[in-house]
Amino acid sequence: MSTEGGTRAVVAALLANVGIAVLKFIAFALTGASSMLAEAIHSVADSGNQCLLLFGGKRSQREATEQHPFGYGRDRYIYAFIVSIVLFSVGGLFALYEAYHKWHEVREGHPNELLEGPYWWVAIAVLSGAIVMESFSFRTAIVESNKTKGDAGWVEFVRSAKSPELPVILLEDLGALIGLVLALIGVGTALLTGNAMWDVAGTAAIGLLLVTIAVVLAIETKSLLVGEGAAPDAARRIRAAIESESTIDRVIHMKTLHLGPDELLVAAKIGVPGSTSAADVAAAIDAAERRIRDAEPVARVIYLEPDVYRSDYEPDPRPEPPAPAAH
Repeated sequence: MSTEGGTRAVVAALLANVGIAVLKFIAFALTGASSMLAEAIHSVADSGNQCLLLFGGKRSQREATEQHPFGYGRDRYIYAFIVSIVLFSVGGLFALYEAYHKWHEVREGHPNELLEGPYWWVAIAVLSGAIVMESFSFRTAIVESNKTKGDAGWVEFVRSAKSPELPVILLEDLGALIGLVLALIGVGTALLTGNAMWDVAGTAAIGLLLVTIAVVLAIETKSLLVGEGAAPDAARRIRAAIESESTIDRVIHMKTLHLGPDELLVAAKIGVPGSTSAADVAAAIDAAERRIRDAEPVARVIYLEPDVYRSDYEPDPRPEPPAPAAH
């Protein structure tokens, strides 16, 4: 995924969520609908999350230092993980608390502003308008994702993407759209039946939805934080680029690691004929590094160690697992 494409999707989502949050708070103030408050807090959480993604992207561009010789590319993973925590706590848990609070009020017979006030139509209008605005943000995320996901399905794309921004925005926007529909159903049914418990049910459903999405995001970004190797196709291209040099017999073993979404470390032990001179080995390694970068431009940190290959050579007592297709 290009950083530019991810930034466009994040900015589009941020602008949409700020506007939607303001409208939802106004609607809650006029109607008192718990679904509206849950959705307003959801939009605030999403807006904060988009700011975190932009901030993480900016910090990841810092130059490498002596203390951090491989740079700060993983800052994007860290802030994506924080997003999942914010969505879980601020969005999901607050909605569940609000549902519990309103449930008690309804059971105790407290007056309900949504059912008894004159501004019930505001909630319907705001939710309907928010669905339209959120759809534009979701469309932007889909368009940008289509540029990089290739033939992969949407689930595979979310699980295997090395850049966190687009998968996060896709899941957030999808959750926002589903949440708005749940809120609309809860408020609408409460108004039609005169039973405020439907509003409570809509609020609880929104909370469970946000908690689920937050858990999925946490699982996916945790794997990136721990460290993932190159995708299988990328690993095959790198191996082929190394072995295409006549001076190199084979790749004895190879390890890859994403230092960030756009930076890949490649470390490989390569077999060369025993009669090869040191100058020829050095030239072969330099040529192999150029071919690796041509084949996989994100491979920016490359270490190739020459060795004389033997048929009984045991490169590593731990067999190299295939690169994961999904995190």
